[in-house]
Amino acid sequence: MRIAKSFTIDPEISEYVADTRGERSASERVNDLLRRAMQQEKYDRLEEETKAFFSLAVAKERPETRAFQKAALRTFKRD
Repeated sequence: MRIAKSFTIDPEISEYVADTRGERSASERVNDLLRRAMQQEKYDRLEEETKAFFSLAVAKERPETRAFQKAALRTFKRD
């Protein structure tokens, strides 16, 4: 179901939509662009969550882990 809404769009955006809409209507093109923007924002949020998660994991790294990594590197260098 489509809901009619009224929004103010910058002239630059309106020109872009008109230039890139192809055979579709301007409304369809705007909806497509908004869906893409929503998906991009979702990916951006997930990326921020991932960075936060792994920064905590690295900060909580135990000294034993670092010692094991150093020993493993020394072993690889010998081989």
